[in-house]
Parts: sequence; C-alpha cells; structure tokens
Amino acid sequence: MPMGWLDRCHHYVVALRPWSFSASLTPVLLGAVLAYKTSGDFSLATLMATLVTVVSVHAAGNLVNTYYDFMRGIDSRQRSDDRTLVDSILTPEEVGNLGVIFYIIGCIGFVVVVFVSPARMELLALVYFGGISSSFLYTGGIGLKYIALGDVIIIVTFGPVAVLYSFIAQTGTIDLITLIYAIPLALNTEAILHSNNTRDIESDRRAGCVTLAVLIGKSASHVLFALLLFIPYILFCVISIRYSLWLLLPLITILRAFELEKQFRSGNLRQLPRLMAKLNLYFGIFYLIACCLSSPKQLPGINSVID
Repeated sequence: MPMGWLDRCHHYVVALRPWSFSASLTPVLLGAVLAYKTSGDFSLATLMATLVTVVSVHAAGNLVNTYYDFMRGIDSRQRSDDRTLVDSILTPEEVGNLGVIFYIIGCIGFVVVVFVSPARMELLALVYFGGISSSFLYTGGIGLKYIALGDVIIIVTFGPVAVLYSFIAQTGTIDLITLIYAIPLALNTEAILHSNNTRDIESDRRAGCVTLAVLIGKSASHVLFALLLFIPYILFCVISIRYSLWLLLPLITILRAFELEKQFRSGNLRQLPRLMAKLNLYFGIFYLIACCLSSPKQLPGINSVID
C-alpha cells in the first residue's frame, strides 16, 4: 500500500478521536456485567455487536462535532485543539462522508443486535435511536452544545443510555437499577467535556457558543469539575462500607484525579481533556473489575432482582 494511503488512513483514524472511546466502551461492558450478575444472561456475539454499534455512533458523533464546530466558526487555526479541518488535513466533505459511514456501520451493528438479542426490536430501537439522535444533535441540527444543553446530552448518553442499551441487549428486559450504576461513569465522562469547554471559554464566547462553562465562568467551573471528578469516589467509599469492599478498587486512580484537579486549578487545560480520558479508561476498568469480583448479593439492588 502506498505511503500516501497509509498517511490518509492515519488522518482518518485521528479524526475519529479514538482516545475518547473509553467513554462509550466502558458503559457497554458495564451493562453486560450487570446483565450477567442479574440474570446470568451473557452472549459474546451480542456484546460484540453492541460494542460495534455504540462505538460507531460515538465516532460518528465526534466527526459531526468536528464538522459543525468548523462550519460555525467555533474552531479556527488559532484556537482549536482539533486540527483535522482547520489545518486542512481532511476536507469538510471527507469528514462529513466519514461520519455518514460510521452512522451506517452503527445501524448495521444495531440490526445484528436485533437478530442475536432476546430483546424486542421496539425496545432496542427506542434506546438506540435516542442515542443516535443525541450524538447528532449535540452539534448538528439545532446544536444543543451551542445552547448550554450539551452537558445534559453527554451525561445521559455516555452513561444511562449506553448501559441500559447493553443491558437490554443481553437480557431483553429493562432494569432501572442499571441507571444508578451508570452515574459514576457519567459524571467522570462529563468531567472530560467540562474540562474541554472550560479550556475553550474565550473562543466559544467569541464565536457565540454558549456552553455551561461560558455561563458559570472559570471559578465556578473549577468547583463543578471537582464535584464531577470526586463525587464518584465518595459514592464508592460509602457504598463499599455496606456492600462490597471490591467497590473500593476505583480509588486506585484517585491520586491521578488529584493531580488533574490541581492541573485544572492552575489553568493548565490544553491537554487536560485527553488526560481525563485516560483517567476515565482506568477508572472504568477498575469499576468493571470491582463489579465482576463482587457477588450479586454484594451489589446494591442486584440481590433483590435475583432472589
């Protein structure tokens, strides 16, 4: 394969922002773990199809974000962390077409999930199309990100929706306890977005983009970031006392969390979203391990389902 093609493929991969995929991978895996702990139901084929579906929609959403931030003038050569379009690495048409391809891949994955899952198609479709609409409307269409609603979309999508979709795909049923388990992941993922939006306060304000960080300012944004970052650790400490000590495992990452909070406080925000994504990955892995090692009776709400 000519080097030019290799370079092109590399640019396409970078445009997907693969460093952010932990935000969609971990909730899907958590949903599968909870399904197994709740009812003993687990299908590797269903899990793989679910992962393809959710990650593809996430990748497409990233591309939509890149496209509309550039077209609306949010991103420019002087003030953008995403260099895909501002440096003409790819054209807007290429980014748009790649986004369509990944939405198609996500829909194909959804069809596979429908065939291999015990869940009713209507139930899966309700959750899936809610997620895919959110991924587009974050910056596409009315652009919820630009009217201070992007944070709500991220918290709901990269937490409850992804976990619930994975759980339904495995079991064919809805259990609202999965929404509670999604909260630590959702808050940690929102911390990634909030660090990104705080870094971009000035450029967003100049471009007329109203994010939550723009509305509350840098001082309040630091307080919010700290809450998003540390509330999950507090939850694990409290829950582990009554239930499973394995739930203390995510605290292995707390020293890194303190380092990132200090970096936010000092105003060193340029690389913070990517560093937060790494923390999100390790935090999620230890959370998954904790749930796997705990018996169903040691997990809040799970024991009442299987008794």
